[in-house]
Amino acid sequence: MASLKDLRNRIASVKSTQKITKAMQMVAAAKLRRAQEAAEAARPYATRMDGVMANLASGMAGRAGAPALLAGTGNDQTHLVIVATADRGLCGGFNSSISRLAREHIYQLIRDGKTVKIVTVGRKGRDALKRLFGDKFVKSYEFSGIRQVGFAQAEDISNYVLSEFEAGSFDVATIFFSKFVNVVTQIPTAQQLIPASLPAADEATGVDLNGAVYDYEPDEDEILKDLLPRNLSIQIFKALLENVAGEFGAKMSAMDNATRNAGDMIKKLNITYNRSRQAMITKELIEIISGAEAL
Repeated sequence: MASLKDLRNRIASVKSTQKITKAMQMVAAAKLRRAQEAAEAARPYATRMDGVMANLASGMAGRAGAPALLAGTGNDQTHLVIVATADRGLCGGFNSSISRLAREHIYQLIRDGKTVKIVTVGRKGRDALKRLFGDKFVKSYEFSGIRQVGFAQAEDISNYVLSEFEAGSFDVATIFFSKFVNVVTQIPTAQQLIPASLPAADEATGVDLNGAVYDYEPDEDEILKDLLPRNLSIQIFKALLENVAGEFGAKMSAMDNATRNAGDMIKKLNITYNRSRQAMITKELIEIISGAEAL
């Protein structure tokens, strides 16, 4: 059995840990509100962009010469997998769930005989996949030194992806991230970026077009050449914002659970300490009484 001094030290240590987890929970809660607002503000723009792209793409259906970002290369042999996670841990299963989904997708591509290239965004995703697929890594991004992830970071990733696609380095690009729902729910999500995976025009805009046809000036081809690269940046930016909100939500929930667990452990340790102290006092009293009777 541990001594009373050991129990006191253990209780003090757990109390210190509880203060840290409580502080981290409050910091995550403060940051979550701003991150959630940013993620929710980006959704309507990305959705509306999908609607415009879907309308333009429907106008080019069946026509030759469609942009490669929309129609693809005509092949799907080489896949670029972009895995976006957080740079820091202590957020429950947030990072591992994204990495698990990406890992299953990569294994399936390998079983199908495809060539896989991996780009990681975030230190945790890189660390989780490097041991298994280190030879397939082509690029890694880390934003731990950046206070707030912005469009500039998404554009850097987008420019790299575009340059590699134009160089013929891959045929299909898919990004893995976590969609923020609420504090306790984040959904690991895979979204195909190239070729652009667009909904039907009516589904994207929420409006029944009733067969209406739009005339564009300049034509659809010219507009798509400008909007497709921009849409790629927007979709990556949306994924990064969803990840930031999901990270803080998961961290807030994890630190709340850690704080509660520390409180339960302190109660148990206090009970053990009091029982041990009472047993020691009882033993000393018995020794004193036995000594007095012996005299």
